[in-house]
Amino acid sequence: MQYWLVKSEPETYSWADLVKDGKTMWDGVRNYQARNNMQQMLPGDMVLFYHSVSEKAIVGIAKVDKAAYPDPTAKEGNWVVVDLVPFRDFKEPVTLEQIKKDERLQNIALLRQSRLSVMPLKAEEFDVLLALGN
Repeated sequence: MQYWLVKSEPETYSWADLVKDGKTMWDGVRNYQARNNMQQMLPGDMVLFYHSVSEKAIVGIAKVDKAAYPDPTAKEGNWVVVDLVPFRDFKEPVTLEQIKKDERLQNIALLRQSRLSVMPLKAEEFDVLLALGN
């Protein structure tokens, strides 16, 4: 199993939207590194859902339901989507501020590549974030 973090502006598509929808196609990614990360995602992989911009916090856990396939919203290029389903809420959101202060998370991609919308996590990072949120 692999671990990931995806970012979304809650005003555009929030964790509550995913929970309400029950499933979503994670589309619209137009960054090559994020696309390459999505191509590595497999069904059952765990995905932390991060509200970017206004909230800056991890708020839930999703699972990959379907591996990468062509993005139907792409007009050109080799872009992909994955299907995500909600797994469970975080009891407490884990804020960017908390992440920055935790020495165990100093090498996390969220801090090193803050503009990347889909990023891998090490199992240890996932476990630390999970413990902070529960």
